[in-house]
Amino acid sequence: MTPGLWRSRDERAPVWPGRSWPLGATWSADSTNFAVHAPRATAAWVCVFDEDGEEVRHRLTEQTLGIWHGALPDVSPGTRYGFRVSGPWDPDQGLRFNVNKLLLDPFARAVSGDFVPDPATYGFAPDDPDTMDDRDSAPYVPKSVVVGDDGFDWGDDAPPRYRWRDTVIYELHVKGMTALHDRVPERLRGTYAGLATPAVVDYLKDLGVTAVELLPIHQFVSEPALTARGLTNYWGYNSIGFFAPHAAYSSAGDRGQQVREFKAMVKAFHDAGLEVILDVVYNHTAEAGADGPTLSFRGLDDRGFYCRVGDGALGESFDDTYWDVTGCGNTVNASNPFALRLILDSLRYWVTEMHVDGFRFDLMSALTRVHHRVDMGSHLLMAIGQDPVLRHVKLIAEPWDASMDGYRVGEFPPPWVEWNDQYRDEIRDFWRNRSGGIRTVATRLAGSSDLYLDDGRSPYASINLVTAHDGFTARDLVTYEQKRNEANGEGNRDGTDNNRSWNFGHEGESDEAALVSVRRRQAANIMATLCLSNGVPMITAGDERGRTQRGNNNAYAQDNETSWIDWRPDDAWLDVYEVVKTALRLRREHPALRQRHWFEGRPTIRGGPKDLAWLHPSGREMAGDDWHDPNLRTIGMFVSGAPLRSPGPRGEQQVDKSFMLWFNSDWVPARLALPENDWVHAGEVVLSTDFRLPVGTHVQAGDRIALGRRTVVVFREV
Repeated sequence: MTPGLWRSRDERAPVWPGRSWPLGATWSADSTNFAVHAPRATAAWVCVFDEDGEEVRHRLTEQTLGIWHGALPDVSPGTRYGFRVSGPWDPDQGLRFNVNKLLLDPFARAVSGDFVPDPATYGFAPDDPDTMDDRDSAPYVPKSVVVGDDGFDWGDDAPPRYRWRDTVIYELHVKGMTALHDRVPERLRGTYAGLATPAVVDYLKDLGVTAVELLPIHQFVSEPALTARGLTNYWGYNSIGFFAPHAAYSSAGDRGQQVREFKAMVKAFHDAGLEVILDVVYNHTAEAGADGPTLSFRGLDDRGFYCRVGDGALGESFDDTYWDVTGCGNTVNASNPFALRLILDSLRYWVTEMHVDGFRFDLMSALTRVHHRVDMGSHLLMAIGQDPVLRHVKLIAEPWDASMDGYRVGEFPPPWVEWNDQYRDEIRDFWRNRSGGIRTVATRLAGSSDLYLDDGRSPYASINLVTAHDGFTARDLVTYEQKRNEANGEGNRDGTDNNRSWNFGHEGESDEAALVSVRRRQAANIMATLCLSNGVPMITAGDERGRTQRGNNNAYAQDNETSWIDWRPDDAWLDVYEVVKTALRLRREHPALRQRHWFEGRPTIRGGPKDLAWLHPSGREMAGDDWHDPNLRTIGMFVSGAPLRSPGPRGEQQVDKSFMLWFNSDWVPARLALPENDWVHAGEVVLSTDFRLPVGTHVQAGDRIALGRRTVVVFREV
């Protein structure tokens, strides 16, 4: 078969000219308009599939500025379709047009069917990457779906719009949250509808979070290598449809029903006062490297959409080698006008049509690249910052990619906030007695001013986390020192070795009561520290109740009970849950514990107490030498509430209770002398992981008390 001369015996006429915008399939009562961007193609077809799977191909005769378009009458919502394009086959020049490959519409609002790895899904011959393969891929690839007006009634739905300082994020997986939930109807488990049930919504409200952050829900597929091992991509960081809710999470079907079900989920969360944040993966696609399958972008504009080692833009010769800083085979070229348009249109769609409240951008540094260099003035960052829709939603950067120069924690411009892995590492180290120093611990507790103060950002620019989907759970942090990833089929070579965990002398789970008790207390310490630190806390789903992955710190391929939350009470660490719930309630009720302004270590009013004072166990304020004491593992944090630096909503001066928070990571109890000054004369314990200082215990200034080893105790002014 000669590229560019292909003809379809099924081609039907007429095709109306249609229009070049909007991209994708746009349904109306008289026709459905199809528009696809393929600027270097020489011909394009829209291929419609009937209920029996028979394909009818319609040639698009119109091209406007690189966009092929046409309108078909009598195409109804729920119809499956795809594109085929013809053009040059010249891989050395980044041209991989192959009319034999059915391509997903990059702007499809829904996707139907699964990807079945087969040699026919590759654009090149199995034994020669320079030769075009002539097998038809249609039987093995998912199809785009025409989505019409579903008539969804949003009613009075409105985004909660929590300020960052009032936000508490709960990172969860759509399926894993409810797959084992006994109070979710069985047919709804693992779906968007399952998340919207009272069993889930009420739990999250009771816990005290304000936002759910959903692991990727853009349509994704599993990598062929995973499928060959009998596994699947569970996390979903392998996107191929940036407008389509992942169909497998729909309880109602995959012919557009997933769109309506997703909307209903968002509305249910909003009705409960919970925001919805999407974890989005625009930095790479499921087409992987040049040796990967042809599913969509590679067949439409391979040269423009993916970054190359030498792209010819700066006068160098073109080099077809994919430039990969994502570790997934390809990197999306966000400087390319079409790729930039797709990302922005996708983001706006999820905000305006699907009512989501924000985004967490996976490997965001990869998307800031301009001619391979990270650029905080890049096209995408500037476009989002100027967009009247996007600049007002929650924007979270994972501020690194898979390269050394991509690590940019503390560098993203407003209005971005960032995952703070330095917080994660330091808090883990503190609680296992391997901290870099008490000074660094204090900096992390107070909001990481070393990262965010110098460029004018607030403490809430730091998304504080001790765990995430990637790595050990909180329970596994105190149970394992070595990863247990054999089930992934990669010889336990995958996943980080830098876990900063501590097993308390015994690797793995144990029935020894004393060991389990200290592990539960340690998990509670870690979680309480997270919830009470200045910045925005992010909790990984299940950490508050002792979820374990049995030592697997890279469970991306474990779509089973390894990753799903076990809701049975028999092995749940419900004491940890109560500590987390208490910490979040204190944070919610007391603005002193979630401040917008940086602490300055001086009074907010003449004659008042310092807004923040660091306390030595002896009862005095920390002095210069104390900060360099390698043996100091106990620190107190006095936070004044009288008054706060931040004004109230009407400009009024805010007055709150004052707090003393004590953190003891030492192996031995600490002897505390509570400070004798005019700050606080009396207090009561409002949170404690020390059974000898239970909640409700009253203390006086100057009291000498014993603080148990490895404990957190919070005193509130009476």
